[in-house]
Amino acid sequence: MSPRKVRLVTGMIRGLKLDVARTQLAFLPKAASLPVLKVLNSAAANAVNNFKLDESTLIIKTATADQGPALKRWRARAMGRAAPIKKRTSHITIVLTDGKPTVAKEAKKDTAKEVAPTEVKAEEKSAKGGSASGGKTAVKPAKEVAVNKVASKKDSKPATHN
Repeated sequence: MSPRKVRLVTGMIRGLKLDVARTQLAFLPKAASLPVLKVLNSAAANAVNNFKLDESTLIIKTATADQGPALKRWRARAMGRAAPIKKRTSHITIVLTDGKPTVAKEAKKDTAKEVAPTEVKAEEKSAKGGSASGGKTAVKPAKEVAVNKVASKKDSKPATHN
């Protein structure tokens, strides 16, 4: 699935609470909502199981769709020619936070003390129509977890001539 199509969906859920985002993705009439929902559920599961966070307080901090590698295919055309097709893929990244404030001011001093919220990061490489193949989970030092999956658009069959 191309990143342009996925960005429409990720832009809608950015900044929402987890349950509201899940509801919107479930009823959104876009093909990209299924892979984004899978990544969101994976990030929520990582937050609950790995970081012991409460699922009701999770908020989507960032949701991005970056361009992945393009699969190059050929389509049959008239008089024995072929035309190129680029099947674009995308890397979907969702970062959840527990909703705690990131900056706490001290009463005695006017300096700002930064408090790092607990964040969970899930990432999917979109390549094949929403189906996921192979998953890796890695814990990063900044309390972020990355989940990599691959999903893409279905291969279209070239027209055959008799």
